[in-house]
Amino acid sequence: MRTTARLLLRPFRDDDLPAWAELNADPEVMRYLGDKSLSRAESDEIAAAVNRQYVAEGIGFLAIERRTDGAFLGAGGLTREPWHPDDLEIGWRLARVHWGHGYATEAAASWLAYAFTDLDLPRVLASTDTPNTKSVEVMKRIGMTFDHNAVLEADGETFDAVVYSITQEAWRGAVQDNV
Repeated sequence: MRTTARLLLRPFRDDDLPAWAELNADPEVMRYLGDKSLSRAESDEIAAAVNRQYVAEGIGFLAIERRTDGAFLGAGGLTREPWHPDDLEIGWRLARVHWGHGYATEAAASWLAYAFTDLDLPRVLASTDTPNTKSVEVMKRIGMTFDHNAVLEADGETFDAVVYSITQEAWRGAVQDNV
């Protein structure tokens, strides 16, 4: 579990599951995530798998809660993706009503700090569908830079992606510059 100025990053709770399923059923949220809405059962399984991974490895796509009122905003964190097996990838998925408030950036910055201080990773990647400019903007705000274009596969479907990265050295330099 991690906290930021406005957020609590934590495992999923049962009371998160309806909002998580609603988020995953929203076509606009899922537009760059395979363009396929998920069922309640699929969403529940993702949350259960996230919690298992967090217990086993200390990483995962954890729930994001707003500290002031306990609102469930979405999820984000560090994951292992098949297309980059040697690196951890950072990601986020928020309910549409919570877009544009800086929550994804705040959560992602906290996860980068964890990746580079607690886990001592050499670098972290982020991938998104090429047209997903909003996610690319978040990547840039947390100090990531363009790494490469790729054709990735998820659930048997391929998609054109853009991959950004940040090294521990670059992150530490940026943190020092902001002190």
